[in-house]
Amino acid sequence: MSDIKSLLEKLSNAHGISGWEGSVQQIVKEEIAPYVDEVRIDKLGNLIAIKKGESPSVMIEAHADEIGLMVKQVDEKGFLRFIRIGGWFDQTLLNQRVVIHTRSGPIKGVIGCKPPHVMKEEERKKIVEGRDMFIDVGCCSDKEAEALGILPGTPVSIDRTFAILQGDRVTGKAFDNRAGLVAMIEALKRSKSRSTIYAVATVQEEVGLKGAKVAAYGLDPDVAIASDVTVPGDHPGIEKKDAPIEMGKGPVVVVADASGRGIMATPQVLEWMVGTAREFEIPVQMEASEGGTTDATSIYLTKSGIPTGVISVATRYIHSPVEVLSLSDVERSAELMARCVETAERYF
Repeated sequence: MSDIKSLLEKLSNAHGISGWEGSVQQIVKEEIAPYVDEVRIDKLGNLIAIKKGESPSVMIEAHADEIGLMVKQVDEKGFLRFIRIGGWFDQTLLNQRVVIHTRSGPIKGVIGCKPPHVMKEEERKKIVEGRDMFIDVGCCSDKEAEALGILPGTPVSIDRTFAILQGDRVTGKAFDNRAGLVAMIEALKRSKSRSTIYAVATVQEEVGLKGAKVAAYGLDPDVAIASDVTVPGDHPGIEKKDAPIEMGKGPVVVVADASGRGIMATPQVLEWMVGTAREFEIPVQMEASEGGTTDATSIYLTKSGIPTGVISVATRYIHSPVEVLSLSDVERSAELMARCVETAERYF
C-alpha cells in the first residue's frame, strides 16, 4: 500500500492539464519502463508501453490529463483572464492558488474576483462565474506579464498538494485520473499474463476522449480495460438513489454510463470482469450511471469494435482541488485489473 500512496502522491502533485501532459508522462515512463519491451510517444502525445506476448492482446489504459485553465487575455494592469479546460464547477475555482506554466518556468498566481465588501446585496447572493474571475500574478502591466512569458494560450493548473487524512483516506488534486494511472501501472507490474499487453497513458480525455481514440485505432487490441474514477454517494448533499457507489468498498465495474450514451459493457465483458473478481475474491461494486463517460467509449467504438470494460475508483469531489479516495480501493482496482489481464485468454 505504501508504494501506491507514494506513486499517487507523486502523480497528483505533478502538473499536466489536457494537452500538456508531458511531466506526468515522464513519471509514468520511469515507472513502467523496466516491465515492458518498448515505450514510445505517439503523434498526439499518448504514452504507449508494449509487453510482448501472445493472443489475445489486451489494452489497459488511463488518461494522464487533468482539468485546468488557459490564459485568454492579459489586461493593461497585468491581470489574466482565462478559459476553462475541461469541466469545472466555477465555485471551486474562486480564491485558488494556481501555477502558470510559461516556457521559461512556472509562475505562481491566485484567482480573484470583486471582494464581497464592495458587492451589492443581490451580487452576494449570486455564484461568481469564471468569466468574472481573473488571475493575479503580482504584475502591474501587460508588458511586465508578457516579459515573464505569460501569453494567450499559456496553460494554468491548480496549486494544491497531496495530503493524508484519517485511516487510508487521502486528498489531492487530479485524482481524476492519477488514481486510474496508479491502478494501471500497478496492474502492469503485477500481471503474469501470457498475452500481449498495451499499457497506455492517454492524453486529452477531459476535452473529448481524444487520446484514447487514436491510440486504440493504432493498436487495435483484442480487448481493453479503461481505468478511471467515479462518483460515490456516501457524503452529505447526495443521495444513494443518485449515486449508490461507496468509497472503501472496492473497485467499481461499470455496466453503463451517461445513460447508455457512453459505454455499454457487453455481457461477455461483464462475465469476464465479474467472474475474475469472484475467482480471486476481490469485492466489486456494479455501476449504471447517468453522468459522464470515460475513454472506454472511444475505445470500444474504434474500427469494427473493441470489447471494453471499465474499472473505476470511487472518488469524492472529483473535478475539484480536494478530491478524496481510499487507498484500499486503488489497491483492489489494480489487483482486479492485473487478474483480468491474466484471465482474458479464457474469455476472448
